[in-house]
Amino acid sequence: MIAELGHFALALGIAFAFAQAIIPLWGAWRGDIRLMQSAPGLALGQAMAMVSSFACLVWVSVSDDFSVSNVAENSHTLKPLLYKITGAWGSHEGSILFWCLILSLCGGAVALFGRNLPAGLRARVIGVLALSSCGFELFAILESDPFLRIWPPPENGQDMNPLLQDPGLAFHPPMLYAGYVGFAIPFAFAVAALIEGRMDAAWGRWVRPWTLGAWCCLTGGIALGSWWSYYVLGWGGFWFWDPVENASLLPWLTGTALLHCAIVVEKREALKIWTVLLAIGTFAFSLSGTFLVRSGILNSVHSFANDPARGVFILALLGLVIGGSLLLFLIRAPLLGASGIFAPVSREGALVLNNILLCAIAAVVATGTTFPLFADLLFQSKISVGPPFYNITVLPLAAPVFIAMAVAPLMAWKRAALVPALMKLWWVALVAFLVGLVSAFGMSALPAMFMAFAAWMICGAFADIIERIRLFRVPFGNALSRLINLPRSHFGTTLGHAGMGVTVAGIAGMSMAVQEVVLVHPGETVKLAGYEWRLEEMHNAVGSNYNARVATITVSRNGQLVTTLSPERRAFTTQTMTTTEAKIHTNLLRDLYAVLGEERDGAAVLRLHDNTMAPLIWLGALVMGMGGFCSLADRRLRIAAPSRAARSLPGAERA
Repeated sequence: MIAELGHFALALGIAFAFAQAIIPLWGAWRGDIRLMQSAPGLALGQAMAMVSSFACLVWVSVSDDFSVSNVAENSHTLKPLLYKITGAWGSHEGSILFWCLILSLCGGAVALFGRNLPAGLRARVIGVLALSSCGFELFAILESDPFLRIWPPPENGQDMNPLLQDPGLAFHPPMLYAGYVGFAIPFAFAVAALIEGRMDAAWGRWVRPWTLGAWCCLTGGIALGSWWSYYVLGWGGFWFWDPVENASLLPWLTGTALLHCAIVVEKREALKIWTVLLAIGTFAFSLSGTFLVRSGILNSVHSFANDPARGVFILALLGLVIGGSLLLFLIRAPLLGASGIFAPVSREGALVLNNILLCAIAAVVATGTTFPLFADLLFQSKISVGPPFYNITVLPLAAPVFIAMAVAPLMAWKRAALVPALMKLWWVALVAFLVGLVSAFGMSALPAMFMAFAAWMICGAFADIIERIRLFRVPFGNALSRLINLPRSHFGTTLGHAGMGVTVAGIAGMSMAVQEVVLVHPGETVKLAGYEWRLEEMHNAVGSNYNARVATITVSRNGQLVTTLSPERRAFTTQTMTTTEAKIHTNLLRDLYAVLGEERDGAAVLRLHDNTMAPLIWLGALVMGMGGFCSLADRRLRIAAPSRAARSLPGAERA
């Protein structure tokens, strides 16, 4: 009964979505205020229907209703309760329904928090979001029904992929999907601007918080995914240029460019066409990533989520959304002429450079990800594109981005002088040089250079604050007063740029990581990176749905105990699959990392790591996310945008 209720709620959500797509857009086209005002209610109705549908899926998962095919294939009576809940979005069908849920919540959020928008723009935005919802919800009910019944039901179910039975699954996919789908709102604003033929500073003010919120979620989702692979897969690394990792990086790159472009639109009413194209491109990358992962085209550790047959439907949906929006862009973009003029050497010019470089990096990553697919399709040639390609091509493009991040905030809008801005950074350059010089004694030239870049970004971020409060140039009390009265968005920018510097420092520091694979008998000691790793003993353990072999390793330094690690090797009873559980001791500057491998003649194969500065990678991502949310807390991003001037174009809509 609950499954049928969930199926009905999904069908009801589709009905609301179609009404939400047709009525407000028709009303905006005709200028009928009553039809336009129906948009918020329809959006909230769709959101409530999808919440009900997803709640039903969680219920049948928790209650072990194995007559539902999705539950039978991805759950088991022995599976812990947490993973029964997270399994609702860990399966293919559940993840699609979860995507539909977030997309409907995006429409509901615009309905609730977009009351300051002109009626016509609000109706168009909500209508465009509904058009996207129609496609995904139809896909869910026609090709990926999460409530499909089977008979006879299995007694216990097949269980979930063991790799997904981890607390990280409770947070990584929801954050990642919120970032992916969150960019549907800037996309809807862009399409609405194209339909209306108008885009101004108020539009930039409206779209920026939504873009920033999606960017924060995507940043958190990528960081959590990187952390998950670090400690669950037991590889000891943080990023492997896996195709699915790249699929999430692409919208982050273009989304970062979009975020900066929205600022230029708000401040100068410039870069309008480029901003619209970035909004379309970012959402297109989000959809493309979904297609590549769900279709099974990409082979990676994420292959649990693929389904080749359903990829055709997603490809058609992708063509409609991206193709339709690009066609609209081709027709209507000339109406969005730029009114703001600026010199090449200005803050706008620096942001344009930032955009070009970020999009160039995205193009390189997209090429490296998709080229093997086309090579196989066209030439039947198996080609693998790995880290060497990305290191050679991405790093030269990233370096100028890092340099500009410190210089751009110190430049004036419209027209600036480069030399005075650089002179304000003399002490930043000195610190960066010293950090690079010291680093060169412990690492190779390239990582040392990026350590210098990290110092440049971190110090440069705070240099902007120092300049704004005129520290050391006015009495300290006055500087402190200026600091207290600074808008939160300035602190958000500082944290965002500094967080990127911290992450880069962690990545560079990983070049000093030391690892060794050893065969150790109980009681034996291995020396690595100045530590003594002693295998004390090994024992068996039993989990809820697995049997484990656990090693106890004591780590000492100069005779003093540092930590005790207990890595595991788990054999799941419901699936013929063995996984490793790495154990990590961290002090936020380095990780002591141990993985248990197979046993041979009473000895254990251990992979031991001393990962210097690895925690900074995720600490930097946390700081970036904090910066984004700090900017969102700025009152200027939460209050109503300035009123639009009356439209002067012939046939203008009155909103």
